[in-house]
Amino acid sequence: MPAEEWEAARRELLRKEKEHTRAKDALAAERRRLPWVRVGRQYVFEGPEGETGLPGLFAERRQLIVYRHFFEPGVADWPRGGCSGCAMFTDNLGHLAHLNARDVTFVLVSAAPQADIRRYRHRMGWEGVPWYTTRDDFSKDFGVDEYFGLNVFLRADDEVFRTYFTNARSAEQTGNVWSLLDLTPLGRQEDWEDSPEGYPQEPPYQWWRRHDEYGTAEDAG
Repeated sequence: MPAEEWEAARRELLRKEKEHTRAKDALAAERRRLPWVRVGRQYVFEGPEGETGLPGLFAERRQLIVYRHFFEPGVADWPRGGCSGCAMFTDNLGHLAHLNARDVTFVLVSAAPQADIRRYRHRMGWEGVPWYTTRDDFSKDFGVDEYFGLNVFLRADDEVFRTYFTNARSAEQTGNVWSLLDLTPLGRQEDWEDSPEGYPQEPPYQWWRRHDEYGTAEDAG
């Protein structure tokens, strides 16, 4: 194919890609306007420091993303490993410091005991990802008892609200910092976004740092 024809075809594809990007932005804006559902039940999780409730998973941040990772008795390769799809998802996570900088905590939850989680996490090189053991009906109550998925929560006025849920291929398309932020109620918090009035926003790029610079003198500068 001559270069001119290839360039014309590429430009037509680019036009469609830009339409797709704008459609995704519009969906994210609609997602930020979903109603919140108050979580009235108390749940118990076990982590490296002992037991905690759902508010404890936030690690004092305002937003929380919980991924149900299938690692437990009965799952393929147990106890050596767990769900291969969940492993691929976790392998593709970006550095969590960028989410933390937007007031978001990301955690994994599984039914496996902490001793097995520690062993598997070390094997896979996921030491930087918080991972908790479920101790009750949390997975059943939030639609992830039989399939992996992402639940998103928000803390407001000392209460916890569920703001979003997705699974299947929608979940497998997320992982980098921007796709995960697009699932949160506050979004990327950049001023080009269509967000409800009063939401925190600032210019893009302004908050971006290397992952080891957040909270340092470089960050302050």
